[in-house]
Amino acid sequence: MTAKFVVDSSVVCCWVLPDESSPIAAAAFAHLQTSDAIAPDLLWHQVRNVLMMARRRNRIDFDKAREGVKLLRGLSIFTQRSPSDDTILGLAERHRLTAYDAAYLALAIQTKLPLATLDKQLIEAAARENVPLLA
Repeated sequence: MTAKFVVDSSVVCCWVLPDESSPIAAAAFAHLQTSDAIAPDLLWHQVRNVLMMARRRNRIDFDKAREGVKLLRGLSIFTQRSPSDDTILGLAERHRLTAYDAAYLALAIQTKLPLATLDKQLIEAAARENVPLLA
């Protein structure tokens, strides 16, 4: 299989948080059955952080956080080194994004792949950069 889309942490975490669902996340998960996803190398740090914050807010217990990471690691999501600092900072500045979100956008631009995200500001920035979204 080859990478067919870029996926961000908002979509990935939706797959393991029991109180979250989204048609976009469901579509991205369906795409994983026939193709790979890619993400910047920061993905796993963000996933662990989201799951720990969910734990601290009593949305999940610690075992579910650990199981969630293990489940996600078993999926066809491959990370690669983030695009250049200048590219990320430029996109963050231009679109008022966090550097984290700009890294996903930069990777989608660099690879010319659609982006799967639930983040409204990132969706808007992708449209301005002519990056297709995974539907």
